[in-house]
Amino acid sequence: MRKIIIYFSLCLTISLCLTGCTLFDKVKETSFFNSEQSNSNNNDTNNNSNKNSTNKKTVTDYSDKDNEITSWFYMPNDTHTTPDINPKLTYDLSNYNAIYNGPINKSTKTLYLTFDEGYENGYTSKILDVLKEKNVKAVFFVTSYYLEKNPDLVKRMVDEGHIVGNHSKTHSSMPTLTSDMTKFKEEFSDVESKYKEITGLDMKKFFRPPMGYYSEKSLAITNDLGYKTMFWSFAYDDWNPEKQPEVNYAKNKILDNLHNGSILLLHAVSKTNTEILGDVIDSARNAGYEFKLLN
Repeated sequence: MRKIIIYFSLCLTISLCLTGCTLFDKVKETSFFNSEQSNSNNNDTNNNSNKNSTNKKTVTDYSDKDNEITSWFYMPNDTHTTPDINPKLTYDLSNYNAIYNGPINKSTKTLYLTFDEGYENGYTSKILDVLKEKNVKAVFFVTSYYLEKNPDLVKRMVDEGHIVGNHSKTHSSMPTLTSDMTKFKEEFSDVESKYKEITGLDMKKFFRPPMGYYSEKSLAITNDLGYKTMFWSFAYDDWNPEKQPEVNYAKNKILDNLHNGSILLLHAVSKTNTEILGDVIDSARNAGYEFKLLN
């Protein structure tokens, strides 16, 4: 009986790590995105080509690339080490400039903080206040809808030294768009153009796949657009504003899973995350970790 309970608990834990963005985000955001699509800007993505890209592999023919939709997941451990990921992948993520753990410095333990922003729930300003107070920089992954509705917050992110990354135009599953290159590219270019309208700057080419859905083909195309795909090695059940995790549970969940180089995914719609962020930063530093900006 004890073994059965332990096995069930492990399965439940892994299931919570399957995606950082869930169908809850998808449902809530879809109503927003559908009303905005008629205003989309069909700018040529070549305007934002990255000449200094560090891509490890350039693909021009995608016919041999598998387009099976895969949901990102990792397998948590209790050893504070980098978790294992999907053992069934038949290709190396690094071939497509995709990462889930950041650079590791052997002399210091490093953490990389990221936030997903599909829509604003009233907490980002407070999150920025805490990050400024603690002198921590983060990557904020935003959608077109978020950019349209929150230009002042986006300007503040940039002004305070954070990176604004691409989370797509419509928060769609990217593998479902690979048969239409125009639509696929527009998921990137629309965000890029709106970001430049607000800031006057070219967007840093970091991409977080909506809902964690990807395929070898979608990663290959994303890579050829000059983007680094940024998955994560920690996420938890923080995404539903109507079902927020209890504060102590959330703090322990985050701190118990820290490991060197971890890319932490937090949702900025979370009241709990906003309340515990300062304490988590302090506790992580007390445990010997430093927060750095992915760059």
